[in-house]
Amino acid sequence: MRTVANLSTHNSQHTKSEPSQWVELYSDYLFVYAFARVHKKEVAEDLVQDTFVSAIKAKDSFQQKSTERTWLTSILKNKIIDYYKKKSTQSEISIGADEDSENPNTFFETEGSRQGMWQVDARPGFWDTDYKTPVEKIEFYTILNQCLENLPEQWAAVFTLKNMEDFDAQEICKELNISSSNYWVIMHRSKLQLRDCMSKNWFIEK
Repeated sequence: MRTVANLSTHNSQHTKSEPSQWVELYSDYLFVYAFARVHKKEVAEDLVQDTFVSAIKAKDSFQQKSTERTWLTSILKNKIIDYYKKKSTQSEISIGADEDSENPNTFFETEGSRQGMWQVDARPGFWDTDYKTPVEKIEFYTILNQCLENLPEQWAAVFTLKNMEDFDAQEICKELNISSSNYWVIMHRSKLQLRDCMSKNWFIEK
């Protein structure tokens, strides 16, 4: 199988290959990119396939201002955003202030450059990422993906756009049609659920 490392050096020049070559050249890289963001193998495969279909239809618009891989990745990124927008709408969860039993201020910074980050005293136990074997690294990311997959769709959408796509809060609220207050509560609850899941399965309390 072609590896991401191999793919990263391919097509460094802004050259144009035939669409019939795209699957061989880019499918592995695009799958890894998609899977890291949607956490479901079948969904990632479908998104990559849709990306190739859209790219074939739009191939004449590719002006080689970037690499082919960058262009395909941008199409895939939009597919991922559309996927989460649809899922977020379908599984919208009403969040009221009275439903939230824990104050986000208890766990996260609320202002300054560290806004949204863990408060020092509330951080999870030490996260041992000093992998002793490649198998341990695979196990870690497997557990992380399982924890992310367990988030409600709307929460996963917010968390992924923030932490994987670097969207700011305003952009996420606009894309997913949620209020600012709902955004912060969703981020709060997502982090707590991931904190609990990873603490049980990977964090080492010291």
